[in-house]
Amino acid sequence: MSIELISIILVGGVFALMALGVPLAFAAGSLAVLVSYLKFGPAVIALAHKTVYGLATEYSLLSVPLFILMATLLERSRLAQDLYDALFKVFGNLKGGVATVTLIISVFMAAISGIIGGEIVLLGLIALPQMMRLQYDRKLSIGIICAGGSLGTMVPPSIVLIIYGLTADVSVQKLFLASFIPGFALAFAYFAYIYIRCTLNPALTPKAPEKTEPFTKQDFLRGVLPLLVLIGIVFGCIYGGVTSITEAAGIAVGVSLLIIALRSELNITMLWQALTRTLQSCGIILWVTFGAASLIAIYNLSGGQRFVTGMITGLDIAPVVTIMLMMAIFIVLGLFMDWIGILLLTIPIFVPIVTQLGYDPVWFGVLFSLTMQVAFLSPPFGPAAFYLKSVAPPEITLQTIFASLWPFMLIQIAFLALMLTFPSIALWLPEILN
Repeated sequence: MSIELISIILVGGVFALMALGVPLAFAAGSLAVLVSYLKFGPAVIALAHKTVYGLATEYSLLSVPLFILMATLLERSRLAQDLYDALFKVFGNLKGGVATVTLIISVFMAAISGIIGGEIVLLGLIALPQMMRLQYDRKLSIGIICAGGSLGTMVPPSIVLIIYGLTADVSVQKLFLASFIPGFALAFAYFAYIYIRCTLNPALTPKAPEKTEPFTKQDFLRGVLPLLVLIGIVFGCIYGGVTSITEAAGIAVGVSLLIIALRSELNITMLWQALTRTLQSCGIILWVTFGAASLIAIYNLSGGQRFVTGMITGLDIAPVVTIMLMMAIFIVLGLFMDWIGILLLTIPIFVPIVTQLGYDPVWFGVLFSLTMQVAFLSPPFGPAAFYLKSVAPPEITLQTIFASLWPFMLIQIAFLALMLTFPSIALWLPEILN
């Protein structure tokens, strides 16, 4: 079989099987086995085993279940609710205070979990009813929750960046450093947008600020201090070079358990639920990783990497236009696929091209995570919308949710253009600290 025919079989086969309801992991894995058998014979099927074994024994991959476990433990405690109550006493009496509190919490949660699904569900349960009660503009409230909850793809410890680093063979620590400034700058851009919009149109917020109780020492100790300690330890271990990413994740789990125990919330039921949720999440990630990695390994063995590289570099376009083309492919795939499938199917092919063009794969990782933020919000797949819909009141439809997200998507696209134009924004911190 020619590489052109193999490309058609793999690309068309993946989308056809997914359209029939076959999960991506099994669609990719079965096609990898089929193509390897037809092209090379049964002996090459062992390559899939070697690929899976190599990934399963990757030390850095341990950080993924550990960070997921930390996030699921915190989701099941009342820590987020206490943080919300504490911040509400500080900002609730300001114009648009609840919207500000919601965004601050989204940044806190992004900085300790890196998983957008849990953040959006949590904000939907805690913040959305409060904003609806105070008669905030519905679309503004929805946009804040979905966009704020999606910050987990950028703000370390991002699971997206960890998987990207493993797939692209790039330092995860450098990726975290590179995404630090863009991630928090994007959060600040959301703050600026809300402030400007609410100033120009006061009808979006309640006519009178909410009356709040005084902020007390108990509020700080119970709602704010635990998360500050946890974020400080995680960031200190990662950015201070004290531990590896995996060791930092293990420490984060230990500190989370200690915090929950000190709050008298730790019990067997909570621990069992957190472990079960972690196992389910990791199962999905690992199966997709194994299936997609096997498919890409067979494709590259067949000459796919040379074929795609030659096709893209033969377009006779400027290097930056090539990068923009890759970003467009990410966004289009994001309309139909989850981030992990996009990453595993494209990054092994695109990163060598990016390096060949003279660009830094660390910077490209920041671009990828930004495009995944756009994909998280964009219809028809838009996972953020479905996460929020699962906990939103019945009168809030998917159409309403998607219609609320376009201003934040425009901000994300503007940041993507900014990172494309000025790579030093992302690369400055890794260069200084390394």
